[in-house]
Amino acid sequence: MSGDWPLWEVFVRAKGGLSHRHVGSVHAPDAELALAHSRDTYTRRQEGVSLWVIRSADIVASDPDQAGELFEPAENKVYRHPTFYDIPDEVKHI
Repeated sequence: MSGDWPLWEVFVRAKGGLSHRHVGSVHAPDAELALAHSRDTYTRRQEGVSLWVIRSADIVASDPDQAGELFEPAENKVYRHPTFYDIPDEVKHI
């Protein structure tokens, strides 16, 4: 009866990756089975080293059509922009 189970969004971190990437969705009755289904579905060939799952209904996101209103206050705070800093060459990921 997977039709009655909630939908979970699946994120995988690749072996050489630094962050998790959304790869798809699974239906599962709880977080433990969502992780197991995600492992079986999205890392069958050992593509990842870490999984995140989150119930789709629990995701809260901003509306791209309202991006101006949401992000506008940051525009007048230039100190938040990394233009004032010298980044050493040995720092690879910022």
